[in-house]
Formats: sequence, structure tokens, C-alpha cells
Amino acid sequence: MAFGVEELRVLRRALALALHPSPASAEDVQDCLRLAESLDEAMREGARLRAFLVADLARYRAALPGTAVGYLALLEETLGTGYRPGPDDLAALRALRGNPVAAALLGRCQVLAEEDVRARLARATARPAAPAVPASRTRLTALPGGLSGVLEGAGTDSGGGAGPDPARKPEKKPAEKPAPAKPAPAPAPADPKPSRPIPTPGEVFPRRRPTPPPTSATPAPQLAAG
Repeated sequence: MAFGVEELRVLRRALALALHPSPASAEDVQDCLRLAESLDEAMREGARLRAFLVADLARYRAALPGTAVGYLALLEETLGTGYRPGPDDLAALRALRGNPVAAALLGRCQVLAEEDVRARLARATARPAAPAVPASRTRLTALPGGLSGVLEGAGTDSGGGAGPDPARKPEKKPAEKPAPAKPAPAPAPADPKPSRPIPTPGEVFPRRRPTPPPTSATPAPQLAAG
């Protein structure tokens, strides 16, 4: 990436403001913003160009050995954009090591690959290790008695006694006896049969027979005196 004269002036002014903070004019602020936008656009363009070259390089590599000349030229151009060779590139260059250009590129790519490996190892070493978990917490076991045991243990601790020992096995509770089955209700006794038949109302209160009307009396014959 190359800077022009005007861009170098703005960059020098921005560095001076960063090293020695002082009030900046509105013109300096606008120049710095335009330079930042130009740098962002150049970086985006460089990323697009690198992606295009890498894709083209993969096509040339897949067509080897017929495209050896084009592949070597394209690989050298791609390395100039910051591309790091991969295992496929190293294998292809080893197959073409009879070519002087390929042999020179192989040595260059091996150096870049070793630098990448060292950088990855340095990052992995500098990364803080995960805190070790204490041995007493590597395995959690449930307290005997469930929630009631936890509550009882909390009550015992508050009173000054020792809590339940997690290593102690819970005592087995006696098996509960099944409740005896209720006897079936006895059938209700039937009404006792009377020893003599119950009289009917007609027998208790007999009907009165109608009394016949009195007949007219016939005068008795009078006896003659004497």
C-alpha cells in the first residue's frame, strides 16, 4: 500500500496528535477522517483481490502439472498479498522441485509455514490456563434424605452440631406394613316373620249389619169381656 504526499502529511499530523495531544482544528479532523475512510477502502479492496487470487490459485493447483508455469507465477503474486501457503501448496511445490522457480518458492513457503506454526504455538502458550477444579469438587453426590436432609443438616449446623456426613449411607427405613383390609359390611337382618297372621282391618273392625226397619204392629184382638 503506497501513500501520496498529501496522505503522508495527514498521517504525520495524526501521529503528532496521538503522541502529543493538543486541540485539533476542524480541517485536521476532516483530513484524518478522509484518510481513515481511504485506508478502510484499500483494505477491503486488498481482501477482495486476495480472495480472487486464492480461488484462481486453487484452480491452477488442481490442474497440475500442466499448469506449472502459471501456478508458480500466481503463487508468487499471491504470497505478495499476505497469503500463507497451506499443505496443498507445499505438496505441489515438492512435486515440482525439479524446476528452479519451484525450488526457490518451496524454500520460501517452508519458512513462512514454520513461522505460522511458531506463532500458533506462542499464542497457545500465552493463553491463560483454565483454573483447576479442586479434587473435592470434581464429583458431586446427592445428600441422603433429599431436601429434608439438607434442611435438617442446616438446622443442626445452626445449633452448633455437626451436619450429616455425605459419606455415610442412609439408614434403611422399615418397610411399611400394608393396612388391613376393612371387612365387608354384614347384610341387614331380614324382618322377623310373625308367629300368627296379622288380622286385617276388616276383621278388627267388622261391618255392622243394617238393622231391619220395624214392621207395623197389628192390633191384638181384644177379648170380649165376660
